[in-house]
Amino acid sequence: MNEASHIQENGDLSHLDRYSRQMLFLPIGPEGQAKLHEARVAIVGMGALGTVLANHMVRAGVGFVRLIDRDFVETSNLQRQMLYDEADAAGSSPKAVAAAARLRAANSQVAVESVVADLNATNAEELLTDVQLILDGTDNFAVRFLINDVSLKHGIPWIYGGAVSSRGVSLTVVPGETPCLRCLFGQPPAQGTTETCDTAGVIGPIIHTVASHQATEAMKLLVGAHEQRNRRMVHWDLWYNQYSAVDVSKARKADCPCCAEGRYEYLEAFMHEDTLQTLCGRNSVQIQPVRPSALSLKEWAERLRPLGEVELNPFLLKFRLDDEITFVLFEGGRMLVQGTDDPVLAKSLYSRYIGM
Repeated sequence: MNEASHIQENGDLSHLDRYSRQMLFLPIGPEGQAKLHEARVAIVGMGALGTVLANHMVRAGVGFVRLIDRDFVETSNLQRQMLYDEADAAGSSPKAVAAAARLRAANSQVAVESVVADLNATNAEELLTDVQLILDGTDNFAVRFLINDVSLKHGIPWIYGGAVSSRGVSLTVVPGETPCLRCLFGQPPAQGTTETCDTAGVIGPIIHTVASHQATEAMKLLVGAHEQRNRRMVHWDLWYNQYSAVDVSKARKADCPCCAEGRYEYLEAFMHEDTLQTLCGRNSVQIQPVRPSALSLKEWAERLRPLGEVELNPFLLKFRLDDEITFVLFEGGRMLVQGTDDPVLAKSLYSRYIGM
């Protein structure tokens, strides 16, 4: 059976020349390409890691890729977040939307879904349980522990990745086989105790190193090359020429609350009141209301315009209260209060001007 007929029997892939070099790589071949075409992947976070991950998944021909991100493009992103340009920053384009547009232009054969949302306990199962694999492009340990809960509860592998400064780390979590994130870390670090790209900086090459490792491990999982998977936690420091791979295969804990005892504490933390989250290094506070706003962004713009400068696009509204404080309001009422890291002040301003 030739390559074309095999692919046609295992999924309608036109323009086989697109993937011809990838299929010449024997561990993938036509059979692996057909599996990629049938695969479904979710990427949480469309910042630096997420943009590289999405680029690899879509160009490799993964059939369905869901992009989940709560944020919008800013000029400071352009140094390392490779799917965005100056027009995206000038227009405050939501990252998930801007990334999806670039990726659809690169490969129209892939179904790319953009979700502009904050991943939390109320929506994580809806967004992450109809895929075969979850890829971590976040910079937030609380979200990673939430992904870990969904992964273990529903038996869906996920691949952890992180990068800051010139350092990076990656680990594949396979439920029932490998240790989970809580086996290794127990709890997320206290807010403000770890470095972030906004406090310690980051160089672009470490992003590509980590995300390309994640993407390679993802392809191994999706084509079924389980013997070739990397079962170690890998660390890099590109600037200081350091590399290590720690064997964690025996690190599963018999008393792990998640993978041993089946307690999904981060997934079960449903919101009963508005949730406030200080975004470390961003001088911003995110507010997620319990009750969605009944007003559209256009209606909010009309209400707020007499009080300050308003910018509106189809996905978000910016309201500049003064030289220091800017509100960024999304459909449904989720808001970033920029210009403060004080949640009490942010909540007070939110209540005063949004009133929910």
